[in-house]
Amino acid sequence: MTHLIPPQASEKEAWSLDQWLTYLEQVHPSNIELGLERVAEVFCNLQLNLSQRTIITVAGTNGKGTTCAFIEQALLTSKYTVAVFSSPHLLDYRERLRVAGAMLPEKAHCQAFLKVDQARGDTLLTYFEFGTLAAMQLMADSHADYLLLEVGLGGRLDAVNIVDATIAVITSIDLDHQDWLGHTKELIAIEKAGIFRANIPAVIGEPHPPTTLVNAALDYQVKPLWQGSDFQYQIDAEGFHWQGVNSCYEHLPVPNIPAQNASTALQVIEILGLQLDNRQMAQVIYQTRLPGRRQVIHNTPTVILDVAHNPQATRLLAIDINNMKYKRVIAVVGMLADKDIEATLAPMFSVISIWYCATLGVPRGAQSSRLVSAVLSSKQKVLEYGSVEAAYRCALEKAEKDDLVVVFGSFFTVTNVLKMAALTPHEKV
Repeated sequence: MTHLIPPQASEKEAWSLDQWLTYLEQVHPSNIELGLERVAEVFCNLQLNLSQRTIITVAGTNGKGTTCAFIEQALLTSKYTVAVFSSPHLLDYRERLRVAGAMLPEKAHCQAFLKVDQARGDTLLTYFEFGTLAAMQLMADSHADYLLLEVGLGGRLDAVNIVDATIAVITSIDLDHQDWLGHTKELIAIEKAGIFRANIPAVIGEPHPPTTLVNAALDYQVKPLWQGSDFQYQIDAEGFHWQGVNSCYEHLPVPNIPAQNASTALQVIEILGLQLDNRQMAQVIYQTRLPGRRQVIHNTPTVILDVAHNPQATRLLAIDINNMKYKRVIAVVGMLADKDIEATLAPMFSVISIWYCATLGVPRGAQSSRLVSAVLSSKQKVLEYGSVEAAYRCALEKAEKDDLVVVFGSFFTVTNVLKMAALTPHEKV
């Protein structure tokens, strides 16, 4: 019988990033284990002091990444140093941490992983927990003025919640990850409200908050600001207009990200006291883009990639597509089997002309036949493929110059197409 010999610390010092990531996948028997005790213990061992930083923790079903990106861009425009931790990545693990708008070298990540590994002793950490602690180590080393922390799952028991937020943000509330967070919006809202701390501002981007979120704001004694009452936005023929608690912007360009998220970010920016005029804010809007979120990678035909993978996200995507002027809209879709596939695809029925349904070739991936069954009632043409790559290739071949090809359904689906397009994750087309 062969026993695996644990690697020695001296060996790990020479490991590449790929070797570390393989190790992270093997060091804990589960992908997810919610709870803060283990993470807090290792965080304490690392002896990190983030108390002098302004920490903005962002939770929500959708919109976390784009909200963080907008706030990040405003801080950079204001000449502040900002570090952003987000997940998952698309092509390169280093996407998960940006400092001053850029990814860090692989060596920096390897050194941070080594410090976490030494600090954890015999404590088991999941892949996400290990990565979160390493990111916090790198943030501490960076001396960034502002830290933006995107919650991975939920909020109350997520690894990022081991540090106290200066400002808490909840972008949206909808059904996703129900096995972990609960099967109603009311229960999910309670989990996300776990990032609240007494007497801090809490910016709520969800325009229809469950009563449990309103009650949680009272229970935690935060200072809540609500989308639709304390701050709001409007889009018309003259552009994007925003009214906050103490400031407003008019005639801005329409954001490249969902307007609801831009509005939420603007309220955070107001709280931070950033004094940006209309010209500067217009520049922030132009520069705020995020890979896999309404990302255009091809013209004639236009190809848009979006990681929308739950009903709320596809409702917003369908609204945006409906406002576009294309001859036909061709969908390339692959999804994870544990998502609510029927409810996620239904909002797209009204805008899609042809469906290219693909099997997603990852352990939790749904078979193409499951997607086909979900969209047959749309009465549109439906084609079935054994891989996302094959579906995308055929869709692109058949598309005419005035068509729109939209790739969505999962981060994995978008990643597969990005690899085919040979784009770097932050390249803009």
